[in-house]
Amino acid sequence: MTLEDTLNELLVKLFKDLLEIESRSLITEEFSDITCNDMHIIEAVGIEEPRNMKTVASLMSVTTGTLTKAIESLSEKGYVTRKRSTEDKRVVMIRLTDRGRRAYYHHEQFHRQMIKNIAAEMNQQEAEVLIYALAKLVDYFQLNYYDTSEEEEFVDWSKIPSEESR
Repeated sequence: MTLEDTLNELLVKLFKDLLEIESRSLITEEFSDITCNDMHIIEAVGIEEPRNMKTVASLMSVTTGTLTKAIESLSEKGYVTRKRSTEDKRVVMIRLTDRGRRAYYHHEQFHRQMIKNIAAEMNQQEAEVLIYALAKLVDYFQLNYYDTSEEEEFVDWSKIPSEESR
């Protein structure tokens, strides 16, 4: 198997497994009415001060229009509250409810436990190599698949030059 085949196989498996494991771990009986994507929106809303829709949409790399539908659903289910800004009525502020905070901490705990378990399997040198490799992957995807000039939206994949044309 070539290096490219091995990297492709590992990245595809890792992505698939992470999504599956996260889904099974996060969507418990208490949170059976939401999706993993909803959990990530809850994470982006955060537990600090209320955030406006534009900020949350930017953190999620989606448009505010796309986020609006998800926030409406989370509001109906009791995870978030929405309130118009007193300074600018066009701005909608989002805050987690107590139920939303429980979901936030549940998601955070999953990630903390996952990292703790991964780190326990490595020595210092292996951890440093993994961090370096993951940072390179993040840089690659940020440079090649995000249009950082426009609200960090995803680039249209059909416009990305193929290996042959580079």
